[in-house]
Amino acid sequence: MTSRRQFFQYAGLAGGAVAAGPVSRVALAALPEPVIQTSAQTMAPLVPGNGRPYNPVVTLNGWTLPWRMNQGVKEFHLVAEPVVREMAPGFKAHLWGYNGQSPGPTIEVVEGDRIRVFVTNKLPEHHAVHWHGQRLPNGMDGVAGLTQPAIPSGKTFVYEFVARRPGTFMYHPHADEMTQMAMGMMGFWITHPKSRHPLIDDVQRDFCFLLNAFDIDPGSYTPKTMTMLDFNLWAWNSRIFPGIDSLNVRLNDKVRIRIGNLTMTNHPIHLHGHEFLVTGTDGGPTPKGTRWYEVTTDIGVGQMRQVEFMADEEGDWAFHCHKSHHTMNAMGHNVPTLIGVDHRGLSPKINKLIPDYMVMGERGMADMTEMEMPIPDNTAPMMTGEGPFGSVEMGGMFSVLKVRKDQKPGDYKDPGWFKHPEGTVAHEYTGPLAEPARFKSEGGQSMPRAQKAAVTTEVQVRKPTSHGGH
Repeated sequence: MTSRRQFFQYAGLAGGAVAAGPVSRVALAALPEPVIQTSAQTMAPLVPGNGRPYNPVVTLNGWTLPWRMNQGVKEFHLVAEPVVREMAPGFKAHLWGYNGQSPGPTIEVVEGDRIRVFVTNKLPEHHAVHWHGQRLPNGMDGVAGLTQPAIPSGKTFVYEFVARRPGTFMYHPHADEMTQMAMGMMGFWITHPKSRHPLIDDVQRDFCFLLNAFDIDPGSYTPKTMTMLDFNLWAWNSRIFPGIDSLNVRLNDKVRIRIGNLTMTNHPIHLHGHEFLVTGTDGGPTPKGTRWYEVTTDIGVGQMRQVEFMADEEGDWAFHCHKSHHTMNAMGHNVPTLIGVDHRGLSPKINKLIPDYMVMGERGMADMTEMEMPIPDNTAPMMTGEGPFGSVEMGGMFSVLKVRKDQKPGDYKDPGWFKHPEGTVAHEYTGPLAEPARFKSEGGQSMPRAQKAAVTTEVQVRKPTSHGGH
C-alpha cells in the first residue's frame, strides 16, 4: 500500500475541475496519487491528519481511502479496475472493484466538507459512480446517460459537492449496474457530524461493512453476472466465513456497526448476547422516539442500517445473517434430502464402482464438517470454521463479536478465544433420565372434516447410529 506520507506530499499541488465531466489536462497533471490496497485484512482506522477532526471507523476486512487537502477541498482518487479478491484463505475471485479491492475503500468525510472525487476508469467498459444517499447537485449524482455522460474506459472524470448531512452511505456504479455490481463494485461512505449532534452519540468502536453476494462455481474464479437469486456465496465485504475478521471490542465499550445491503435479497442480521438500537439509516439518524431494542434487524436491498449497543457481556458472540442458507458456502441447491435413508447395503456396492464415494446426509449435514472430503481447487467448504470446542459448521455471512475486559482502548487485535469462568460452559449430563411424559392435545380444528374410516399408514423409523454402523 502506498504510504500516507507519499500520498500527502502532493497536497500542495493545485488544480481540480468543478464539474462531472472529462478532466482537463491541467487538472490531470494535478491529480491526487491513487492509493492501492491488496491485503484483505482489516486495516487500522485512518486518523485524520488534516481537515476537521472526527472519530474514524474500522472497515471490516477493508480500509479507508486517504485524501489530500487542496485549497480547502478534500480530494480523493478512485480507480475502477479489475481486482483479485481473496474471499477466504486459499480462495480467490476475479472481481471488479476500486483501488485494488472489492469493495473499494471507505470514504470518510465531515459534514460541511467540500469534496472532490477523481474517478479513473480502468474497466473494459464505461463506468459512472452514484453517491448513494447524498444530497448533491443533480449533475453529480452519477447516473450514466441521465445526469452525466458515462466515463469511457481509460478516462478520468471528477465529481464535486458538499457533504451536507451526516450519516451512513455508500457508493456504487450506475452504468451497466447489473454486471458491475455483480462483479463486486461498491464501497462505503461515511459523513461524520461536524459538532455534537443530538441524535448521534459518541462511541468507542465504530465498524462498517457491506453485504454482497456472488455466484461462483467451485473451481472457477469469475462470478456469473446473470444470476438473479440463486447465489452460492453470501459475503460481508466480499469475504466469506471463515475469512471474515472478528469484531474485537473492550468490555463496556459503546459500539456502532454500520451495514449496507447491495445483494438482491433482504438480510436479517442477528447479534448474540446483546440488544441493540437501530440509530440510523441512509436517510440519516433515526429519531429517538422511533428506536426500540432488538437482537435482529432486517436490512432490505439498497438499505443502510446503523446499530448501537453497549458491549457489556464478555465472551465470543456469534454475529450473522439469520437466513440459514446465507451462513453456508458454495452450496448446491438441488441436493436431495437423504435424512433417514439407509445406506448400509448400498454404500459397499457404490464403492466398487466409485472408490471415493462417501455417505452424506442420512443424519443431517453436520457429518460433512468432519470428513476430509476433497473439494475443487479455489473454493471453500460448505460448512467450516474451527472453534475452541470443535467445528463451528458455518460459512458465508458469519463472524464473531469478541468482548474482553482486558482489551485496551483502541486496540483492534484479535484476543484469541474466550476463557470461560469455571462452571459456565454447557456440558454433558450423566445422571438418571426419567421417561418422558406424553401430553395429549387439548386443542382441535375449528372446522374438522367429516369422519371417515381411518386408514393406518405405517412408516419405518431408523434411529441414528454411529459411523461404525455403516
